[in-house]
Amino acid sequence: MEQDRSSQSRPPHVLVFPLPIQGHINSMIKLAELLAIAGFKLTFLNSHHNHERLVKFNNIAAHFERYSGFQFKTITDGLPLDHPRSGNWFLDMFEDTMEPKMKESLREVLVNSSPPVDCIIGDGFLGFALEVAKELGIPIIFFRTSSPCCFWVYYSIPDIIQAGELPINGSEDMDRLITTVPGMETYLRCRDLPTFCRKLDIEDSIIKLVVKQTRKSLQADALILNTAEELDGPILSQIRTKCPRVYAVGPLHAQLNTRLNAKHGESYDHISNTLWEVDKSCIFWLNKQPNRSVIYVSFGSITSTSREQLLELWYGLLNSKTKFLLLVRPNSVIGKDGEGEDVVMELMERSKDRGYIVNWAPQEAVLNHPAIGGFFTHNGWNSTLESVVAGVPMICWPQFADQHVNCRVVSEVWKIGLDMKDVCDSKIVEKMVNDVMVDRKEFAKSASEIAKVTNQCVNVGGSSYSNLDRLIEDIRIMSLKTHKK
Repeated sequence: MEQDRSSQSRPPHVLVFPLPIQGHINSMIKLAELLAIAGFKLTFLNSHHNHERLVKFNNIAAHFERYSGFQFKTITDGLPLDHPRSGNWFLDMFEDTMEPKMKESLREVLVNSSPPVDCIIGDGFLGFALEVAKELGIPIIFFRTSSPCCFWVYYSIPDIIQAGELPINGSEDMDRLITTVPGMETYLRCRDLPTFCRKLDIEDSIIKLVVKQTRKSLQADALILNTAEELDGPILSQIRTKCPRVYAVGPLHAQLNTRLNAKHGESYDHISNTLWEVDKSCIFWLNKQPNRSVIYVSFGSITSTSREQLLELWYGLLNSKTKFLLLVRPNSVIGKDGEGEDVVMELMERSKDRGYIVNWAPQEAVLNHPAIGGFFTHNGWNSTLESVVAGVPMICWPQFADQHVNCRVVSEVWKIGLDMKDVCDSKIVEKMVNDVMVDRKEFAKSASEIAKVTNQCVNVGGSSYSNLDRLIEDIRIMSLKTHKK
């Protein structure tokens, strides 16, 4: 009896388990901190490789010490230490290499956890976590870190195929509308589908994997999405026809800032959770530039570019006469025998008057800097939301995963950016930079309006703020039921 009473009085113990990729870790560690602020005991389960990078480049140990119930645990991602982990590596290696080892390790962590885990928040792509949770009788909520629109497209792929709208028959078919994704019939084109949908073989293993993991997500006890009702309401309504318990709690970085500022004040040191070494010198450079005069150019944590693509982008930026802050990750430029690195050094030297080039930047701080007037982006969902919150219009150059769908939403639904998918030409880059930075002031106005609405969502009384409170309360209720078992 005493043991039962003490178990009911302890705070819920939640295990948060992201896919071992920067963008997924980014949003899931923010959610973990929000739950820690609510008084929960948190275990953040990361891959050995990514945890080491987090510790190396961030003060995460000191930051999370302030939450007495917060701990980091690590497991293998199943890959050798020297694997580059860039591009779409996880899709190619997930089922055969990663899934078996990660599933076994997850089960081991849960079985040996003290106190027992009351609720799992698993990455929505890690469907095997559902099987482990059910076997051990632990409630599981899936967090889909991609956009709701992309999640809904992934879910709808079997219907698109059944309707004969896939495969795509040649390049002339790319602008044909896809009419079998409810809520997106008027604007989603073949060109806007994830790139793996361009395969002629509709039995392709990657298509099957994405559909399998997406449909599995809806078997969880609930679903968390990093968005706001006001941003993605129509699509959230569609998703709720398949999974009624959906918590739209984003943008998470803005929600976290709101709650940290309320708890600790504006001067609180917000944690960076990047897997790369940040070059803060770019902030000092931005401090010397006029308001809204610089375009920030970054294509995320895993996109690689060819030497030729980088040159086209660079010449377009240079010819636009707009100042630019360009991010080029180490080893992200593909060229023969070190040509990639050579061209970066050459561009750094030739950009001195007009631009600034860094390996990695503190993106949130950059986007909120008054000197920034536009964001040239790959449209990863975290980057897209950070731009929305900062009120910065975008030029969209998506590469894979959810980015093509996000790009279409930014340009066609929200109308706060330009779509440059499937193109890399210096003249088009030049024109689009001028359109966003010089001529097309309606972008700035639209971006400012959507930022205002989005920021209200994460304040007290806003939709995302209230949804997070509801999620916290529902986890408490789930945990009490788990204790009683």
